[in-house]
Amino acid sequence: MSAVTDAVRVAPPANPVSQSIRDSLVVAKRNLIRMSRIPEMVIFGLIQPIMFVVLFSYVFGGSMNIGGTTDPVVYRNFLMAGIFAQTVTFATAGAGAGIADDMHKGLIDRFRSLPMARGAVLTGRTLADLVQTALTLFVLALVALLVGWRTHTNIGEVLGAFGLLLLTGYAFTWIGAVIGLTVRTPEAATSGGLIWLFPVTFISNAFVDSSRMTPWLRHIAEWNPFSATVQACRKLFGNPGVSPSDAWPMAHPVWASLIYSFLIILIFRTLAVRKYRSATA
Repeated sequence: MSAVTDAVRVAPPANPVSQSIRDSLVVAKRNLIRMSRIPEMVIFGLIQPIMFVVLFSYVFGGSMNIGGTTDPVVYRNFLMAGIFAQTVTFATAGAGAGIADDMHKGLIDRFRSLPMARGAVLTGRTLADLVQTALTLFVLALVALLVGWRTHTNIGEVLGAFGLLLLTGYAFTWIGAVIGLTVRTPEAATSGGLIWLFPVTFISNAFVDSSRMTPWLRHIAEWNPFSATVQACRKLFGNPGVSPSDAWPMAHPVWASLIYSFLIILIFRTLAVRKYRSATA
């Protein structure tokens, strides 16, 4: 008996990094199981981007001038990078609402009572949202192919574009985490997660050529992190892009998208973990 006790006493403490990773994966698994038991969450998440693809492709396709032509096929190829990027960023609202719901139901207090890493609750939630976003992107890409979207580069560049999209989506879910920890109800988190996304996604190069905007609005669009991801995806897909620009993010969109995404993760993950600790202190 004493030998067992001594063995327990001298057992080395768990590595904090490995424990954080393990705890994050456990929380992510819990959220994925929850999503699988509520399939309407996934279904409704798919309907909106599919509607955007169909509506923008067929309603605006013949009236948008891209590269000096109003050919609907050209606009569809131009459009899809913007729709993909909009879809991954709109996952912000779901992330914020999910965290706010956990806070509202007292689930976070139950996690507090367990010997687990504090940041694992938020990391696990964002990883689960990333998996759902990847599924949505896959279905959306199939729909895009059906309406005439095509890529003109090799498979490595295409996969790189989808990787950038997932990284951007993951970065934006940390913004949603901060919102979810700040507000009091899931409804407020949903509204707070969407209200700022509309100007971010529409004051960009996602749906129109930003060179046709007024000068002050064009500068905002060209330095918008969302625009960098859209431009990078068009480049990697080999789809038509916006007119040449001297703005650094538009001249180096892949690097700009990576830098923006990592900065957003660094800043908002730090803020989210700090808010989580103060909210549960």
